[in-house]
Amino acid sequence: MTAADELLASCTGLLDQYEALCRDLGDDLVSARPEELPGSNSAFALVAHVAGVMARWGRTVNRGRPVPRDRDAEFRATGTVEEALALLGRARRELVEDVRAATLDAPPAAPPADDPHAYPTQGAVLLHVHEELAQHLGQLEVTRDVLLERARRDEAAR
Repeated sequence: MTAADELLASCTGLLDQYEALCRDLGDDLVSARPEELPGSNSAFALVAHVAGVMARWGRTVNRGRPVPRDRDAEFRATGTVEEALALLGRARRELVEDVRAATLDAPPAAPPADDPHAYPTQGAVLLHVHEELAQHLGQLEVTRDVLLERARRDEAAR
C-alpha cells in the first residue's frame, strides 16, 4: 500500500463517520445548532465546510484547478440527511481523484497566497485535508451528542 493509499483509506474512514453521524441525527436535527454551545455549527454546516475544504486544498491548491468557494455560506448551509450524504459522496469521489492525481513530493500548483510556504508539498497539503477532516469530525461528534441529549430530555419532559 502506498502513502497515498494509506492517506485515502484514513480519509475515507473519517468520511464514513461523518455519514453515520448525519444519519444518527436524522432530518430533524442535521441542520440544528446546539444552543448550549454558542458559536457552534450544525452537522450539515460542518459537512458543507469539509466539502469546501477538500475541494479547495485538493483541487485549487494542489492541482491548480480553481474551485469557487464561499466559506461563510458553508457555515450557514442547511439541508436534509440525504443532501448531506450527497455532498459527502461528491466530495469523497473528488478526493479520490485528487489524491490519485497528486505527486506527494512535488510542490502544490497554487500555494495559498497568504502563506505560500506553509505546505511545501502536495503530500503536506493532503495531510492538511486529513487534519481538517479529523478536527471537524470531533466537532460533529460533540454536536451530535448535545443535540441527541437535548432531544432525549425534551422527549422525557413530554
